[in-house]
Amino acid sequence: MRLIVRLVSLLRLPTLYRLADYVLYPLVYYVVRYRRKIVRRNLQNSFPHYKATELKQLEHKFYHHLCNVMVEIAYGYRITTEEMLSRVRFSDTTQLSQLTLQAGGAVVMLAHIGCWEWLASLQQNVDQQTIAEGNVYRKLKSQAADSLMLYIRNRQGGLCIEKNRLLRTMISRRQDNLTTMYGMLSDQKPSPNNMHFWTTFLNQDTAFLDGSEVLARRFRYPVFYLYITSPRRGYYDVEVKLIAEHPEQTAQYEITAQYARLLEDNILRQPQLWLWTHNRWKWSRKDIPANLRTNL
Repeated sequence: MRLIVRLVSLLRLPTLYRLADYVLYPLVYYVVRYRRKIVRRNLQNSFPHYKATELKQLEHKFYHHLCNVMVEIAYGYRITTEEMLSRVRFSDTTQLSQLTLQAGGAVVMLAHIGCWEWLASLQQNVDQQTIAEGNVYRKLKSQAADSLMLYIRNRQGGLCIEKNRLLRTMISRRQDNLTTMYGMLSDQKPSPNNMHFWTTFLNQDTAFLDGSEVLARRFRYPVFYLYITSPRRGYYDVEVKLIAEHPEQTAQYEITAQYARLLEDNILRQPQLWLWTHNRWKWSRKDIPANLRTNL
C-alpha cells in the first residue's frame, strides 16, 4: 500500500486531480456506488427545502470533492512545507498562541471538512519552539493503512496521539511542562452510551461527542474551532475561532453546543466539503440505554 501511495504522490497535483475526475470519480460513484444511499439520505434530511435537482447537484459535488481529498491525502506523502503553507492558509493565530502559552495547552476542535488531514500544518503556523501540536486519531484496523497515515500526518511535525492514550498523554505532557494544542475531530457520532448532548443540527435531532469539552474543563485549556472554506480546488482557508477562553466557567454542554453551531454554519457555507458518507444519524434518542436518559 505504501509503495502505491508513494508512486502516486510523485505525480503533480494537477495530474492527480485529473486522475480524480476521470478515474476515481466514475469508479467511486458509478461502479462501487460508495455509500450512495447514506449520502443521499443525509442530504435529503439535512436540506428538506432543496429541489431534487439541487440535491443531485450537491451529491455530485460532494463525490468530486471526496475524490479530491483522496488524492490530496496521497499527495501529502511528499508535499513540502512551503507548498503546504501556500495551500492551507490560516488566519491570524496570535490569539491561539497567546492563550495556549498562558494555559499550558489548548483544545482545538476540528471537523471532517475540506482535507482535514492537511490541518496538521497548524504546527507550522505557531511558535514551534514552545508549542507542539497533538493530532488525536483513531487507530485503523489495517496495520499497514494505520502506519501509512501516521507517516503522512507526522511529516508536518505534529504528534499523533491515539485516542485511547489521550488522557494519559495530556497528564504526562502537562507534568513535563510541554505546551500542547490537541486537535480533536469532534463531528463523529457518539456511541449510544455516550450520547449525552442533543441539539437540532442540519434540521435533525443530533447527538454530539462532549469529550473535548470534558477535557478542556479538566485541564482548563482554552477551546478553539477551525472554520474551513475552500476558495478554489486544492486550497483551504482556515479561520481560528475562539469558543471558550475559560471553559471551567461555562455552563455544561455550552462548549459542545457552540461547536455544533459553528460546524453547522461551516457546512452550510460550502456543503460539499463535509464528509457526508459518515452514517452520522445511525442512532436516535430511543437507542440510548434507559439508565442514561436522565442525563439528557
